Amino acid sequence: MLASALTSPCSPVARPGLRWGAHPQRPDHTDAPPRTGTLWRPPGWWTHPQGWLRHRLEQAWLARVQQLAAPLLAPGVPEETCQQAIAAAARELRRHGFQPEPCAQAMACVQAALQRAFGLQLHPLQMLACSHLLDHQLVEMATGEGKTLSMAAAACIAALAGVPVHVVTANDYLAERDAQALSPLCTQLGLSVGHVGTGATPAQRRGIYRCDIVFTTARELAFDHLRDGLALPGSGHDQPVLQGLCMALLDEADSILLDEAVVPLVISASLPERPAQQAARRALWWQARQVAAALVSPAHFVTQSGALAVTLTPQGEADVQARTEALGGPWRRTAVRHELVRLALTAQHLLQRDHHYLVRDQRIELLDQLTGRVATGRVWSQGLQALVELKEGCPPSAPTDTLAQITYQRFFQRYWHLAGLSGTLHEARRELLDVYGLSLRRMPLRQPSKRHDGPMRCFSDAEARWGAVAQRTAALRAQQRAVLIGTDTVSDSERLSWHLQQHGVRHAVLNARHDQREAEIVAQAGCAGMVTVATRMAGRGTDIALDSSALAAGGLHVIHCQRNESRRMDRQLLGRAARQGLPGSTETWICSSNLSERHTVGAPMLGSFVTDFVPWMTSWWRYATMRLSQRIEEQRQSAMRRHLLKQDQQWEVHAQRARR
Repeated sequence: MLASALTSPCSPVARPGLRWGAHPQRPDHTDAPPRTGTLWRPPGWWTHPQGWLRHRLEQAWLARVQQLAAPLLAPGVPEETCQQAIAAAARELRRHGFQPEPCAQAMACVQAALQRAFGLQLHPLQMLACSHLLDHQLVEMATGEGKTLSMAAAACIAALAGVPVHVVTANDYLAERDAQALSPLCTQLGLSVGHVGTGATPAQRRGIYRCDIVFTTARELAFDHLRDGLALPGSGHDQPVLQGLCMALLDEADSILLDEAVVPLVISASLPERPAQQAARRALWWQARQVAAALVSPAHFVTQSGALAVTLTPQGEADVQARTEALGGPWRRTAVRHELVRLALTAQHLLQRDHHYLVRDQRIELLDQLTGRVATGRVWSQGLQALVELKEGCPPSAPTDTLAQITYQRFFQRYWHLAGLSGTLHEARRELLDVYGLSLRRMPLRQPSKRHDGPMRCFSDAEARWGAVAQRTAALRAQQRAVLIGTDTVSDSERLSWHLQQHGVRHAVLNARHDQREAEIVAQAGCAGMVTVATRMAGRGTDIALDSSALAAGGLHVIHCQRNESRRMDRQLLGRAARQGLPGSTETWICSSNLSERHTVGAPMLGSFVTDFVPWMTSWWRYATMRLSQRIEEQRQSAMRRHLLKQDQQWEVHAQRARR
């Protein structure tokens, strides 16, 4: 038996009950036990994660799964036999936890259930990925290698052990899609599955969270956790809706743990305000806007577009003081005066309509810079929201008071069992290990990649690039290629759409204005001759199925026109092409302004250098400059996330003291 080769003690799994309590949650204290699995860790120095013994144990475990699955996959096996095997596996999991033998029994049951539900079976790499997820690890699998089924198998095995499982996806569309698609598998195993969306009421959420497996987004989970902690009377959350934080399996883990972890999640309440107070507050922001309008860059202030930060120069500080001497009130305090003007400058010069926000029905709707989607319920703080509303002529929103807040870093650290999958984890492995205590396993490709990556092209300005993209797309469409074009913002996608119309190219646009048609657009994106222009909405978890004509023409062609902050995001978009050994190709087209807008020292000079100097060095300098700027931005983002976590921890300490 494989289990006899492992002498490490049983690792009981956290689930609601007498031992772990009604709502299990890992404590915030530093003395909390580390997340260490036991599935592949017999004692001894020779068990290095990449060592020979681990490989032998994995192969032995896979052979054991096949041995146990063979009787269940035999033709004509009675349903009663499968149900008995499922019940036996569940008993062993509840008794021994995620040890190799119980996991092998459960995996055999999952294989049989997949065969009955979909006519599919997991390949060995998917089964190993599932085992690593059960062993508290992150797994990197290339796009198209079967991450969804690997995640589903891990969730089903954990649910058979009696653990409430939260499968966390990158957005609500994917959560609903996966919950519906995988429901037949869960039904075969006798498990209930649910989906928590943005429109669910507290009563509905409470019922859904009682399911064995719940698909939802990180945002929904974190806010439900905050509301459970507040337990506000009359809100529907006077009783907790969650069953604790037992296990979270993260799809697109780097997106959730890193890219979305730059803004704290805040629950706030509107403050009562008399008309006179509202008028005074509005007047203060109007004054700040008028003062800021008189300042000139770079004499009075310097902007950092990537960080959305403004710094006043000494001349600017003196000018602001002179212009506000007669105003009195808050303007007399130097720190307040400078902060008001900085916020006004940020609203005026850095926050751009259709890039950072939309204006719909006389309301400001913020856009998620990672996904390009509308961030429902999110607002700017410290008066920035009011200044943007003033800028766009929208009615002012009421002031708010913070009741509770948490970052994704602190929230996911509270899960007893945390694991995840993504196609782009390797670049951030150090931060993920330091912050979340999660190690990384990279899975090899099943088939060699047939993707052809074209040389990087650079254009002097955006209009020249969009015109060239339209010409290139028309030629590709004539070849019956399916084309996906990735853009940064809503305005970029609409500008490119105009150029495509001028060239007579039929296409679909997927951005925050058309998010209701996402499923329809994605379903048609793989048809021969179909052109899809998309913001970052198409970068995560998007499966583009190609028809036979598109495959015969060469597969999906991706034109990358995004200015991403990290190499991981580039890989996400380019990974849409040539999945599972199929043909495909990519091109990366940038502007010199893309280089100058980054935080790279000397980037404006290099931006013109790579387009105007030494043709044989052009491609190399383009690549090197882009990668250098991305590396600097990645380091800045990492430092910002660590600083945010410290601020969140300090806020929690102060909040606990205030509640005493």
